[in-house]
This record gives sequence, structure tokens and C-alpha cells, in this order.
Amino acid sequence: MLRRAPIVMLAVSLATLPATSQAYDFKPKTPDSAFAGKLRPDIVGISAESTAETARAAFESSFKGRSDTKTDIQQQKFGGTTISYTAGLVYTAPAGAKGGEVLAANFSSPASANRAFFVARTLTFASDQQPTKAEMVKQVMDKYGAPTIVGDQHLYYVYRGGSIVSVGGKYKEPAALEAVDKPLDPKMALKLNATNTGRGSCVAVIKRALAKDKTLSALLDDAKGANCDGVLSVQLTPGTSSDRVGNAQFALLDVKRVISAAAIDGEALAAEQNESSAMPKGSAPKL
Repeated sequence: MLRRAPIVMLAVSLATLPATSQAYDFKPKTPDSAFAGKLRPDIVGISAESTAETARAAFESSFKGRSDTKTDIQQQKFGGTTISYTAGLVYTAPAGAKGGEVLAANFSSPASANRAFFVARTLTFASDQQPTKAEMVKQVMDKYGAPTIVGDQHLYYVYRGGSIVSVGGKYKEPAALEAVDKPLDPKMALKLNATNTGRGSCVAVIKRALAKDKTLSALLDDAKGANCDGVLSVQLTPGTSSDRVGNAQFALLDVKRVISAAAIDGEALAAEQNESSAMPKGSAPKL
């Protein structure tokens, strides 16, 4: 019989919250995205179109039947209002006989429609359950298509102007499999960055994003300086033998959304603060 994974919610005592204004009314605006139409990559069904609500349903479906799941639902208040929203989700299943998994996503505020801007999934395979590298490369390319650049144990998909950027690699499965454990081709890396002189490498941007706090403010500077609209990286770490995968990490960053959502949220927060400061501050006279 399947057991529902226990959910542990992060809670903040109401007594510790700062004084809030009355419920603030705003009309949500959907932020821009690097992905549209059929070009909308997802990680276990979670894409840039996902809200915190729809992503949570996908998370629970992915972890259905695992009784050891730990769940972190990160709630925040919008500015000084009483409006609460889900800013992040992290579901963790510890490594065991079947391996481990961590699934995470981060979302903008309700002002910018509470949409996903970062999604990541990490799979750790048990030593006797490790897939072949050839099988993993095939599955990745079947799902996402031909990558932009391959190397350093990664397949990188760089999105710009509504399409996946090509730097002449023309990767098919055998070529991608051969290149994945080699260093990134410096000529291809130079060509990838040369189209936007002075802009930051999106390969570096996604690496730094994985190491930072997943908030709009923490990612904004890199996003503004990036030479792409979005990036998907897939890292395949060797396992017990070089032809096996011990760990697979998928990360999707909507660079364009980070910039757009940060602007929308900033405007809404400024309006809320102006409204709060305009509230009467008089007090009763001494009688």
C-alpha cells in the first residue's frame, strides 16, 4: 500500500512577524520568459510556465510512494503586507537501495504571477543501479534535443531569441557521448560568447546560480550580464566505472524571467510601500 510522503512545512511564528499593512491589492503581471511555444524545456513536468501551486503537484506526483521524503515549503510575505506565498520548494529523498533524489524550484512573488525561474533535480544512483552514460545521453537528447556545447561532464543548452543556440557542434548522440568527459572545446566556447561581446558566459552563469541563494535579488546581476535568455545544464558524473553514471544533475534557469520578474516585483513593492507611508499617522489627543 502506498504511503503519502510526510510534509514538513517551514513556519514562522506570527509573534515574530513585523507589523503588516492591510491586504494589498495588485493585479499580477506575467513576467517575460526565455521559453515559449514548443521550446519550453521542463524537469519532471516543471517548466517556466509552472506556478508554485502547479509545481507542488508535480513534486508530489514525482515522489509518490516514497515514505522517506522530506519536504521544505518556503513561505514568504510580500513586502509589508499580509500576503503570503510560496517562494521555494525542496523535496528530498535520501540515498538508499534505489538511490536518492533532490527536486527544487524557486518562484517569483504573486505580483509577477508566482512563476518558476529556477528548477533543479539531482539524482544519485545506487552502485548496482547506475545507468550507462550512453543511455543517459540518449535520454537527455531525446527529451531536449541537440545541445549547444558539450564537455566537462555537461551537456549545455543555451537559449537566445526563441531558439537553442548552435555554435557549429552539430551534436548527435555518438559525438555528444565522446565529448561529454572532455574539456569544453575552446573554439566553440569562444564562438558562443563572441556573439554578445562584453556579456557574461551563460555556462558560468548557471554554475554560479547553483551555488547561490535562489532569489531574484541574488541572481539578478548575473542575469543582467548574461549572454543568453535562458540555460539548461545536465551534468553526468561518472559512477563505479567510467561508462556508468553515479550522479545526474539537471538545472534550468530562466535568465529573462529573473530580470523581468525582479522589475515587476520591484514596482509592486514600491507601490505598496508608498501606499503604506501614505496611511494616516495621527494619534488621539490627550484628554
